[in-house]
This record gives sequence, C-alpha cells and structure tokens, in this order.
Amino acid sequence: MNDLVLVSGASGFIGANLCAFLLQAGHKVRQLNRKRLNTDEPPFVMDLANDPCPSGLLQNVHTVFHLAGKAHAVAESVGDAAGYSQINTEGTRKLLEAAKHAGVEKFVYFSSVKAVGDTDRGPMDESVNLSADTPYGQSKYAAEQLVLHGGYVPHPVVIRPSMVYGNSKKGNLPRMIQAIRRGVFPPLPETHNRRSMVHVEDVVQAALLAAELPQAAGQIYIVTDDNAYSTRQIYDWIRAALGKSPQNWHIPMLMLTVAAKTGDSVGRLTGRRFPFDSDALDKLTGSAWYSSAKIQRELGFRPRHSLHSSIADIVHFLNI
Repeated sequence: MNDLVLVSGASGFIGANLCAFLLQAGHKVRQLNRKRLNTDEPPFVMDLANDPCPSGLLQNVHTVFHLAGKAHAVAESVGDAAGYSQINTEGTRKLLEAAKHAGVEKFVYFSSVKAVGDTDRGPMDESVNLSADTPYGQSKYAAEQLVLHGGYVPHPVVIRPSMVYGNSKKGNLPRMIQAIRRGVFPPLPETHNRRSMVHVEDVVQAALLAAELPQAAGQIYIVTDDNAYSTRQIYDWIRAALGKSPQNWHIPMLMLTVAAKTGDSVGRLTGRRFPFDSDALDKLTGSAWYSSAKIQRELGFRPRHSLHSSIADIVHFLNI
C-alpha cells in the first residue's frame, strides 16, 4: 500500500498513531481534520456536519481511512441524535460520494462495537445484529450500511474496535488511573464481569490488514486484544503500577446499587444526570465482551499487546 492515503480525523488518538505508522513505513499521507493544524502537508480542513469536501481532497488518493466523527458521550440526550446522524452518517456519505467521484479504491471505516445492541450471549461477534439502543450507535450503524452497501468503492471495510487503550491522556482508562492515584476511586467488588479492550497499535495493525488483503472487502471486523478483563482486575493492576499496596476489601454491591438508585432519583428530580447512577454502575460492573476471532481467522490478525502488560507504560506516559 505505497499509494497516497487519506486519514480523516488524523489528529485524534487512533488517527495520529495511524499516521505516524504510515509515515514511518514510507507511505504518502494526506490528513483531514476539523481544525487547521501545523503540518508539512497542505492543510485540509472539514467540518463533517456543515462543510462540503475540500477541492482536491481525494485527488490521486488510493485508500481512505475514515476516523473522523462525533464521539460517544457518556450522557446522551434526544437532541444529540441529530448531531450524531449529521456528522457520523451524513458526513460519511459526503466522503464516500467524493471517494466515488475521485476513483478511490479502498475505504476503511472506523465504526464501533456500539453500532449494534448488546446481548447476554458472549463473547459477541459480527453475527450479532440487534439494533443499537443509543443515537451514537444508530448513527455508526447507518454509516456502516453506506460504506458496505452503497457501491461507492470496490474495497469497503468496517472496523469495530472495542475500548481502545494506549498512551493517551483522554478516555476512561486515564481518568480511572488518575482517580485511583488521588484515592477517590473506591475498591469495587469482583463481579467477574468481562470487558474487551484493544491497544491502539493493534487497532492500527488491524486497519492495515483490512486495507491490504483482498478478502477483507465488504467485511466487518471486531478488534480486541483477545482478552476479557474485570473492572476489579484493572483496579488492582493500576494500583500495582502506581506503587500502591493491594486493597483487600471492597464496597458491597448492595451499597453501590443503593447509591446508583439514589443517583437515578436525583437525576429525575433535577432533569440532569447525576454522576453516579445505574448506568454508571453498569459500565463499571457490567460486561462488554467481544470476539475478534473473525479477523484473526480471515486476515491473520494477532494482537501484540495486553492491558496487563501496558498499564505501567500508560502510567509512565501520564507522568505519575
């Protein structure tokens, strides 16, 4: 893949890592961002919600990696649905139409495991086709359908990463690390929940395989590091990486449930979501377990990182 490549959302966590790898490997990379950046390449700027594709954006481009979009918010409102649709779905349509007009060969779309609904059957794989229950997930699924079935490019692929970790100061894992460092993250009980995650470098590896291998055309691939973690495991590993002694006690689940229901009541009374409610408790103690067997089987993907082996590096990156 030595042809010209476009990366949308190039300044984001995954996008920046993808661009760095492509450039290091000698590829020609054109970057598209929502805001103007200081780069050697002529700047291409586009607000997916409001702007048309810039003139010349896809000229001579062979492969598009489309990461730009409106990220999932912890608390979504009805009013968010239009924003998600306008940016994630219609913004993707704009880029696909421009790609078709320019004769782009390959289009790799970074979606999300939240593009479909959850099921108690686990681990979930690409065969799950339940409707997403959030505006964010619905917008990502609609964009997937455009990519795969719109007939815009000969080689369309959808990547669904699970929760991505790595050297970043943003996201749930850095927030959890900082909270544990400050002593404000309580020791949760071991619920043996299963949460799938993946290192950013393995997401980049998966995307490159999806772009390069012909058998990936028209396919959806879930990407994980092939492990499932409980929240208590993650908590203990973070404490160890921070040099803190193990906690041999935990807050009882009953107490957490009562606190969450209290938060639900406060939210209903105030009309604003309380920081700790039933949804927050479910994200801490519930499962989000996915299988990456398909991409391993079909494309030879092999994750090179695990969360356990990466936490010390992330703590070091955060200067803790």
